[in-house]
Amino acid sequence: MADLAILYEHPQWFAPLFAALDARGIGYSALHADGHAFDPAEQDTPAPVVFNRIAMSSFLRSGEHPIFYTQALLAHWQACGARVLNDAEVLAVDASKARQLSLIAALGLSVPATRVVHRAADIPAAAQGLRFPIVVKANIGGSGAGIVRYDSAEALAAAVADGMVPDSIDRVLLVQEYVPARGGKITRIETLGGKFLYAIDVDGGGSFDLCPADVCLTEAGKPSITITRAEPEPALIEAAERIAAAAGLDVGGVEVMIDDRDGTPRFYDINALSNFVAKPIDVLGWDPHERLVDWLEGVIRETKA
Repeated sequence: MADLAILYEHPQWFAPLFAALDARGIGYSALHADGHAFDPAEQDTPAPVVFNRIAMSSFLRSGEHPIFYTQALLAHWQACGARVLNDAEVLAVDASKARQLSLIAALGLSVPATRVVHRAADIPAAAQGLRFPIVVKANIGGSGAGIVRYDSAEALAAAVADGMVPDSIDRVLLVQEYVPARGGKITRIETLGGKFLYAIDVDGGGSFDLCPADVCLTEAGKPSITITRAEPEPALIEAAERIAAAAGLDVGGVEVMIDDRDGTPRFYDINALSNFVAKPIDVLGWDPHERLVDWLEGVIRETKA
């Protein structure tokens, strides 16, 4: 049995991770979600350590996505004794922007003003009391999918009447104030083992698709974004680490923007799938995959002890 199993869906995103593991001579099994099945009565696991790398954006690539299947699978492996990194509960948080905002707000941190509904017909009423422009967001999204901006209550009501508002694969929608981000940028704070790893500023020029990974940046029709290394204030780093701890996040990013209306940092996204930044040597001066593999080696040693 391999020391590590990696469950993934995207065919290209994890090539750098696999290469780094190969270079270290770490035995691992790469398990693609397509074609996978499990027996709930079977107690074996694919490895002592399982690393979940399923992306929320997988539903954009296939209607038969593995998001909900993976929650059941990871819970089963964990019950059978595997150490699951970014486990079923983390995946459940990753798969719900509503849960993410509740978790962040419970820590006393600011989030965009939001209302959560499950019927499109309820969106106009939910928007009452919010400042326009607003955005309607799919509860499960990825790479900016399922987000539409509306500049007035009239435009929003017309879109609802015409059946033109976003949908979510779980039928949960967020009605949220559009936050004008100071400088047009958001900050993504990456954590590893619950601790700060690095941060980047991402300027999407108004786009909601801010995925900074290599494969995202080369996709056809991908809007141009600017990525620079960031040095967040200690308070923001501490807040991101608190969010990671509350979410049980082993590896992942926390996104925040400074509200240009009042200077308030508003945290709005927890992303358990961290592909790391494109061209890390150019942006950061070092490759975070090496730190990730260092950490995975430590987890493997702990599991064997």
